[in-house]
Amino acid sequence: MTDQPSLLELVGAVKNFLEHHAMPELKGQTAFHARVAANALAIVERELTLGPKAMAEEKARLVALLGGDGTLDELNRRLCAHIREERVGLDTPGLAAHLEQTARDKLAINQPDYSGLNAA
Repeated sequence: MTDQPSLLELVGAVKNFLEHHAMPELKGQTAFHARVAANALAIVERELTLGPKAMAEEKARLVALLGGDGTLDELNRRLCAHIREERVGLDTPGLAAHLEQTARDKLAINQPDYSGLNAA
């Protein structure tokens, strides 16, 4: 059983402290490193909120593409092997859409302000 606060709340609290209390008091390289830390915590927040759904959907797409089950890592390794062996390619139904959606999901977590994300 997990007691409060949750991981998401803890990460948010530390990020908030850095952004609103520590960083205004810092200068130079220390301020830069605090900004890097706050950005890393923002990625962790998005991973905790968006990651589970994105990974479940990625796995479902891979199961449909490959016709078999496994862990997400196993399925990705299998897809890589199939691509390397030229058993699947961009002409394979669903592959291009899977790769595009997977890239979008990863960008939404790691770089949500990336200009190409919404343009795509």
